[in-house]
Amino acid sequence: MTRRQFRLFPQRFGFFPYMWLLYLLFPVINLQEEHGIKLVLGAVMLALFVVTYRQLYWVTGRNFTLWLALQVLIIVILSVAYTPYDLFMGFFTSNFIGWYTKDKHFKMAYSAFAAMVLVPLIMATWGMAIGDLVFLYPFMIIMLVSPFGIRSLYRKRMLERELDQANEVIKELVKREERMRIARDLHDTLGHTLSLITLKSQLVEKLAAKDTVRTQAEAREIQRISRAALRQVRELVSEMRAISVAEELAEVGEMLRTAEIVLEIEGDTVLEGVSDLTQNILSLCIKEAVTNIVKHSEADWCRIAIAMAEGDVQITIEDNGVGLHSRDPEGRGRSEGNGIKGMAERLSLIDGSITLRSGAERGAVLTAVVPRVVKERKDGVTA
Repeated sequence: MTRRQFRLFPQRFGFFPYMWLLYLLFPVINLQEEHGIKLVLGAVMLALFVVTYRQLYWVTGRNFTLWLALQVLIIVILSVAYTPYDLFMGFFTSNFIGWYTKDKHFKMAYSAFAAMVLVPLIMATWGMAIGDLVFLYPFMIIMLVSPFGIRSLYRKRMLERELDQANEVIKELVKREERMRIARDLHDTLGHTLSLITLKSQLVEKLAAKDTVRTQAEAREIQRISRAALRQVRELVSEMRAISVAEELAEVGEMLRTAEIVLEIEGDTVLEGVSDLTQNILSLCIKEAVTNIVKHSEADWCRIAIAMAEGDVQITIEDNGVGLHSRDPEGRGRSEGNGIKGMAERLSLIDGSITLRSGAERGAVLTAVVPRVVKERKDGVTA
């Protein structure tokens, strides 16, 4: 059973949550003036406030509201029983209130937040100097306005995320439609031809012992039909839009960014002079290799190096993950499949090869090599 790694804050937020923790130095400094039980209780409430701050990054729904309410209560107690300047801690709360997406929940949370700010502020006004009030009130106004701006930014981010998801769905639908079109074209183009070859093969079998001359003629006819079928397949393939290596690198780059894996690309990604078929097969191999890195490697860095020699193209994909001895949930080793066999089969179609080895220190290194010019095979098929 894999132990889940503890994280203080979700990784997708980066250093932002940690930077906000610096502002807790001010209530800590304010607390230095207290003594005895009041000092202890204040320290406990500040520690509990840090817990609420951390939990609000992880929880959702009703639990989010409960932790937020506890945070508001701590701020009210500290600002009333200790110093009004602890109201500045409300900037933490104003950020989280902007996370409410439903108008009803946002209005309720904002009303409670406004009361939390205004009631202690009004109570403190009577005993504060004019200079302190001039300093305090502008910040309180900013605090009360900030949830609206934060909510607007949060909703924009949510819309961008939904747009990305919609684009992914559209891509899948386009792929599905392309598969259906290819299936229809193959059926319409080759169905009749293959049926004719089958009938003529049966005829050759029957004539083999009776009429040698006609048998040879029918065999030549089968060869002619098969060559015509190959031409039809080539025409069909040439009409398909092949994915270039440069386009695939952009796709996998987005995948790696989403998985928070740093990508380094070396070499010329255009691969000028390399055929569409070769680039398409290399693109499929890159996609498969990067998918394996995201799913199985636990890496945070990946390098894709492209080198073009006079006679071949070499693509090296390296990561700094757990290496070839990692195990997926079904117990298979990373080197025992995970698409490697499929990549090797694709590359063999264009006389290419693939190797997989451990990295110098950790991780794995996958290298795919394909010739820039593929020789014509005996059956007349070329890449």
